[in-house]
Amino acid sequence: MGKGKGLIGKKLGMTSLFTTTGEQIPVTIIHTGPCVVTQIKKTATDGYNSIQLAYGEKASKKVNKPLKGHFEKSGGKTYANIKEFRVEDTENYKLGQAVKAADIFNIGDKIKITGTTKGRGFSGVIKRHGFHGGKKTHGSMSHRIPGSIGCSATPSKVIKGKKLPGQYGNAKKTVKNLEIVDIRHENNLMIIKGAIPGCNNGLIALYK
Repeated sequence: MGKGKGLIGKKLGMTSLFTTTGEQIPVTIIHTGPCVVTQIKKTATDGYNSIQLAYGEKASKKVNKPLKGHFEKSGGKTYANIKEFRVEDTENYKLGQAVKAADIFNIGDKIKITGTTKGRGFSGVIKRHGFHGGKKTHGSMSHRIPGSIGCSATPSKVIKGKKLPGQYGNAKKTVKNLEIVDIRHENNLMIIKGAIPGCNNGLIALYK
């Protein structure tokens, strides 16, 4: 197997585990496929080496014709999600091959995970940026507002980048140096120490 750089997975939720020393640690459970190789790119033809992985089968009637034709080359099954990962060598990969967590990751490895954070809609500055808010005393009219946002005379404008109310969440986020606590090969599960971005059943990408 070539040295793969990543895998597609799904966040199942969080729980906690006890270590051999009796310490209780928070962990996240991730379902990791197996993913299927649906395309191989090589330096000679594409300028770089990579493989395209597919995750999560999808009914063929819900997939458009161009994607159906694309999936025919790797066995004919249709998938819901595809993502490309760089690899050092493509010689050990073939179309339709299943790639599992054990092929890339080991217990104790530090990995990087990218996901989409929970969308919280339009939020104020206290929820979005952690502002303290105004006084809680009788007569106060500024409990949760941002307060003054500009200068009076110079430069007489709101400075670019000022923290204001707006869309909160539903953004791509990457967390680094997450430790793999355990890999359950029989169920294609990975147990990661700590929290990762996204809601339960949200799609994530794991990188070596």
